[in-house]
Amino acid sequence: MKKFLAITGLLLLCQLASAQDGEAIFTARCAACHLNPNPQDNAHAPSKADMQSFTPNVIFAALTDGLMRLQGSTLSDGERRAVAVWLTGKQVTDVNLQITANRCSKNPTLQISANAPQWNGWGPDLHNGRYVGKTAITAQSLSKLKLLWAYGLPGESQARGQPAVMGGRLFVGNRAGALYSVDAVSGCTYWTFLPRAGIRSATSVAAITLPDGKKGYAVYFVDMLANVYAVNAQNGELIWQYRVETNASVRGTGSVTVYNGRVYVPMTGVNEENTASNPDYSCCTFRGSLSSLDAQTGKLVWKFYTVDEPKPRGNSANGKPLFGPAGVGIWSAPTIDEQRSLIYVATGNAYADPAPATADAVLAISIDKGELVWSKQFTAAADVWIGGCGPGKPNANCPGEAGPDYDFSASPVLTHAKSGRELLVIPQKSGLVYAIDPAKQGELVWQYRAGTGSAVGGVWGAALVNGTAFVPVGGYRNADTGGLHGIDIDTGKRLWFTPAQPLLCAAGNGCGPTQSAAVTAVPGAVFSGSQDGGLRAYDATSGAVLWTFDANRTFETINGVVANGASFDGAGPVVVGDMLYVLSGNSGFVGRPGNVLLAFRIEK
Repeated sequence: MKKFLAITGLLLLCQLASAQDGEAIFTARCAACHLNPNPQDNAHAPSKADMQSFTPNVIFAALTDGLMRLQGSTLSDGERRAVAVWLTGKQVTDVNLQITANRCSKNPTLQISANAPQWNGWGPDLHNGRYVGKTAITAQSLSKLKLLWAYGLPGESQARGQPAVMGGRLFVGNRAGALYSVDAVSGCTYWTFLPRAGIRSATSVAAITLPDGKKGYAVYFVDMLANVYAVNAQNGELIWQYRVETNASVRGTGSVTVYNGRVYVPMTGVNEENTASNPDYSCCTFRGSLSSLDAQTGKLVWKFYTVDEPKPRGNSANGKPLFGPAGVGIWSAPTIDEQRSLIYVATGNAYADPAPATADAVLAISIDKGELVWSKQFTAAADVWIGGCGPGKPNANCPGEAGPDYDFSASPVLTHAKSGRELLVIPQKSGLVYAIDPAKQGELVWQYRAGTGSAVGGVWGAALVNGTAFVPVGGYRNADTGGLHGIDIDTGKRLWFTPAQPLLCAAGNGCGPTQSAAVTAVPGAVFSGSQDGGLRAYDATSGAVLWTFDANRTFETINGVVANGASFDGAGPVVVGDMLYVLSGNSGFVGRPGNVLLAFRIEK
């Protein structure tokens, strides 16, 4: 007993010392942005009160390989842990990412039929329209849609690695640093693959010739540090790996698109955006890119940068050399136009002057050569924005005129209106939805006001079908946030609008009505997840709420990992046959953490 008390006392003393160190580090390194964040200057910075509700692992991960990686790079492992301990009052714990419970007893040969129900990549097709027509899940069958099983993602807090479902198997990424292969019906685990960093993007599956010369299938994805992988879909063995960017600011978020023997990899760099106003930092050197890799070998075919190479533009107040242009990352999955041999991407804001014409734009890039064919910019004045810059704060690191930070987080959707006219439709963080003509180099056809817009939290994906665009309302912290629009694709006129529903979560940090998660449509209905932890299905014709699932609870999981649901953000529902899969949990000041994959099925 004495030995136990001695060990317990030692642990408490270590935790107290660690917390004291953490307070000093936070005060010196973090307080300027996080103690009393200004919504205009530091729109993305959670307050100290916000972070106290995080888990210690979330804070440690953010400083290690997450959003605050650049700030954390000057801290030791112990110092990063100390900050996490001080903020949360809990110790950082090691996480076992291997799934050992409920392993599949057999691993039959993976067979994929083009005619079988499937969801591949973000869209679930090359046009990113997020509509599934051949499914047993319809407006009429929603009353029979019931939770079949829950799968816990160890160490996860912001579940965004939207799964692919091919050949009866589900492949899902974990932001904590794992890829899982799961039986799509039973939920047993086939294998675990551990990449070099976490996954917050969708996976894609395609045929490949394996190293032994046999035919097989590969799972393609990009991790948060810009490493791209081809993993054997049968057994989880690495086939090849290639890092598309080495800039310290990289942030793999947009999903890869696999088409005609190539893997197209978008890249953004939000870490630099968060630290660039510091006069001890040489702002800025990251630039967004789209890389084309050979799907068989992983070799680079071409690379397109969204801005020119940064050049010297003066010095900071502390004498650090400054560079520009910079930024203009690509947050979403590329969209393929087979007929025109083009690939479309949507871009974010710039980080440094001079202001580029490619920021907050849709770019059309040649599939064969990787050259810009045309671009259409949507922010009236070029959007140059970094955290910590605002009116009355002279800072050589800051842009001459700070923009509104109106990135595109959704993919452009290539679709046809009822008239037969082909259009690209996309929502923006500004709260506007646009339709442009790909046959006329992005000429604007119409625009629609869906919300007031916000620098915090864009809409991650719209769904389009039968002449209607379904667009949720993002904009965290806005008074009018949340709700879902039905928009006529021909005219850009409102068909219906359903406002935000009563909250399912308890009022407080991370609880709100914002619907920024990607939406998914099925015959007669459209699914939309909310910050409040509610997944709802709306009538596609009237907008009436037909079905609601409350994810705000702890789930008994099929793989033995403790898991809870919470806010929905980023990834949207995946529909295959008579089943629906969705990730729940969004840590941070715009949501509440969770770590569960939910599988629903139409009851027989």
